[in-house]
Amino acid sequence: MKAGNGAGNARAARPWGEEGREHMERYYLAVDIGASSGKMVLGWMEGDTLCTQEVWRFPNGAKNTNGRRCWDTDALFREICAGLRRCAEIGKIPSSMGVDTWGVDFVLLDAKGNRLGDAVAYRDSRTAGMDKILRTQISEEELYARTGIQKQIFNTIYQLMAVKTQEPELLEQAEHLLMIPDYLHYLLTGNMAAEYTNASTTQLLDAKTRTWDFELIDRLGLPRRIFSEPKQPGFVLGSLRPELQTELGFDCRVVLPPTHDTGSAVLAVPAQEEDFLFLSSGTWSLIGMERREADCSETSRLANLTNEGGFGGTIRYLKNIMGLWMLQSIRAELGEEYDFARLSREAEAVGEFPARIDVDDPSFLAPQSMIEAVRAYCTRTGQAVPQSPGELASCVYHGLARRYQDAVRELETLTGKTCPRLYLVGGGSKDDYLNRLTARATGKEVWAGPSEGTAAGNLLAQMIADGVFTDAAQARAAVRRSFPITTVPGESIPS
Repeated sequence: MKAGNGAGNARAARPWGEEGREHMERYYLAVDIGASSGKMVLGWMEGDTLCTQEVWRFPNGAKNTNGRRCWDTDALFREICAGLRRCAEIGKIPSSMGVDTWGVDFVLLDAKGNRLGDAVAYRDSRTAGMDKILRTQISEEELYARTGIQKQIFNTIYQLMAVKTQEPELLEQAEHLLMIPDYLHYLLTGNMAAEYTNASTTQLLDAKTRTWDFELIDRLGLPRRIFSEPKQPGFVLGSLRPELQTELGFDCRVVLPPTHDTGSAVLAVPAQEEDFLFLSSGTWSLIGMERREADCSETSRLANLTNEGGFGGTIRYLKNIMGLWMLQSIRAELGEEYDFARLSREAEAVGEFPARIDVDDPSFLAPQSMIEAVRAYCTRTGQAVPQSPGELASCVYHGLARRYQDAVRELETLTGKTCPRLYLVGGGSKDDYLNRLTARATGKEVWAGPSEGTAAGNLLAQMIADGVFTDAAQARAAVRRSFPITTVPGESIPS
């Protein structure tokens, strides 16, 4: 394993002014990969405005491989290389690039850096029952007190217990564990590093020291050697592999962004105040506050709140909610004639369908049919059963709004802080109907945008590392100037 070159981190940050003009033609590339698609977005400054251009887009999705739901990391890397070639074709060579993806998923590598086994996806069923096995080693109360991470059966800790139980030979051979974006960075550079924000989703990081909890790792019988020291966003990992430079005809630095997509999205929240509520709305809905220290109390655990690593040593104190995954799945089943706009219109025409669903019910995590899963839930709970697409979508929309309402109440109660507005970033920010339902349910003024918040935050982290911005506050000011933000007035919270 080669160590990343951190020399670039010493570059002094400069306030905007005459010196900032040198960055007008300096490009940065965000590789933002979600559960259903990936995109590559160039960013650069024109005056004090952050400009962006999407240069490549590609599909993604877990596929059945060797009896598991797995990610095709080889295909993802090929798409990244194709996007880099596209940058060369249009004459916009990035000075740096970075990859962000979802959390919790990983690959194991042997001593030669070769992947062991498949990149199994978090929606795979291999972790079923792993919480019972884990409880024989550590209680859920102590685990939360140490890591501050909410229990989710797909967390890395449960996935590793599944590997230990079902495929112990993989752990015996493993020399390195890399989260999915860390692995893609390794394929780009030949250098390995564990980026902090994604490492925090493993439920194996000490919430106070922000490093691996090796006492916990030892207790679980996991090999210490596979865990490398976490690096903060902004760390310069290195240059592209020589063979990749030859193929592309250029080189660029790889700089670690917040590789957990929510970490990047929150960096792009256009907030001015120190205390604010955010909602990163995509496949998952992540609603929370940015804090300086983790809350690992039993009260926080019982509220099912989590403390994930954020940019600049912050903690994202938040709740994971199922999100737009349910609407994405329903839309896919309905066929091409249905897009999100049509689903939204038909849901609004229905109004509030007389059935309440818990969008976080485990039956919605990875069903064969989301439509049938919603209907089965309503039947099982003795409620009216939605039939039309609009009725199905209405159940999901109102279910999401109610969960947002509950989460806001819990966050403000536990933190003792009341925030007047909710900053909504990500693809869901384009859904005007959901924005209005959210404002009505939470009583908060909703600021919606940027819709490509994750890519923007990825770019901002690289630009802070390069001295374009001094800190997150200055970067967020650029977001307010550069992207369209719509506001929806809050209403009184229903009793």
